Amino acid sequence: MKDQYLFIFAQAHDDFRVPELYSVAELYGFDLVIPEDFDVARPFAVLELEKEEHARLLARRCVLIRSVYEFYARGSNYEELHVGNRAARPKWEKYIPDTSFKFVVNGYNQSVPQHRQKQVIEHFSYMDFLGKIDMKTPEIILGCFEEYRDTTGSIRQKHDDDGNFREVFFGRLVEEGSARPLVGKFNVKKRAYFGNTSMEAEVSLLMANQTLAAPGKLIYDPFVGTGSMLYTAAHFGALVFGSDIDGRQMRGKESRPGIIRAAIQYGVQQRVLDLCTFDVTHNPLRCGGIFDAIVTDPPYGVRAGAKRLGRKKRRIGSRPDDQPYIPPTKPYELSALARDLVLLARYLLKPQGRLVFFLPTVTEEYQEIDIQMMLCDGMEVAANSLQDFGAWGRRLVTIRRTTTFNYSSPTFDADGGDLGVNGEEHAPAHRDFREKYFQGFKREL
Repeated sequence: MKDQYLFIFAQAHDDFRVPELYSVAELYGFDLVIPEDFDVARPFAVLELEKEEHARLLARRCVLIRSVYEFYARGSNYEELHVGNRAARPKWEKYIPDTSFKFVVNGYNQSVPQHRQKQVIEHFSYMDFLGKIDMKTPEIILGCFEEYRDTTGSIRQKHDDDGNFREVFFGRLVEEGSARPLVGKFNVKKRAYFGNTSMEAEVSLLMANQTLAAPGKLIYDPFVGTGSMLYTAAHFGALVFGSDIDGRQMRGKESRPGIIRAAIQYGVQQRVLDLCTFDVTHNPLRCGGIFDAIVTDPPYGVRAGAKRLGRKKRRIGSRPDDQPYIPPTKPYELSALARDLVLLARYLLKPQGRLVFFLPTVTEEYQEIDIQMMLCDGMEVAANSLQDFGAWGRRLVTIRRTTTFNYSSPTFDADGGDLGVNGEEHAPAHRDFREKYFQGFKREL
């Protein structure tokens, strides 16, 4: 029988919460039961796990978890809460005789005044704890959490709604979320090397969790840029490899490559296997099935555009023999890039390996078929989470390789079309995203 645990989440990237929970549970090999009424807009959720150790593992790895409590009771008022807590006596009666403890009372969307905190704590006197009250180093911490509705935009005094909460929760602290502080550690503003396309720290950590990064894993970023995804994957123990068509992005202007300087800052330089300059559509990787995950943020033309080898127009005349040869490049349209990325992943990933990447989409035009049409045989969608910016958003897409068949290295058709259901032409919401972005996402009349 599974036990219940109260999870307290950071109110950020709500849509990424469930994929992160399932990914970390898969990484450590245990089951997680999420209720059907799970509301990502709320900071509290009661989930089921087989062991307390599983709750600890989630708290130590999930970036969006603030803390985890052993769940005792919940209620729309304190009468309901205390009825539930009395029924949960077998969970807490072992702490009655000689366990030091402290109570905390917190409110979400509302601060709880100190005098009422005291009243709330006194109402738990029936628990008859005989141990010492220790506010600094208690053996257990009992938490009571009042959840208030969001009143943003309304005019009210500080404690106008005090006591008029939506729901109240009670439990024993199992573990504080220790992955959350990593957001500060990998803050781009404090990084030794970064650029205008560097991914923010919190999202880089979420992407690393989607890859199931861990010691012994090999992870590749084919559009590595300044290396944001490499640092977080390497932090979790994975060996990482990166490539980019523009070597200047990886190197920077100093003698030591910028990505290596940042990797030294984070203490993961020994896990960076190599950095190479090449076009992924003409890649030198002649052996498939070598990577456990591919993680990347493909350029989509707002701050930097994607490029591939080739000429925009046919060149007339010849090049003088004494001039250095610089391979010409041409734009790489996003929908073609995304389709090719899935093909490349099928070739390079091990069975059950994951491709994790961001895909920008126009909100009003997006359809589920936009993601499905990128798939090829042997690849399936594992997660699809939206970071909403209003008129547009970017989707963190996780695609898993399900086949064990060894495919040959793909060839990439620059002029390939987009086909939807039954082979009908379909223009996905991410096609020509750059043009739509700079036009303000205005529809053609």
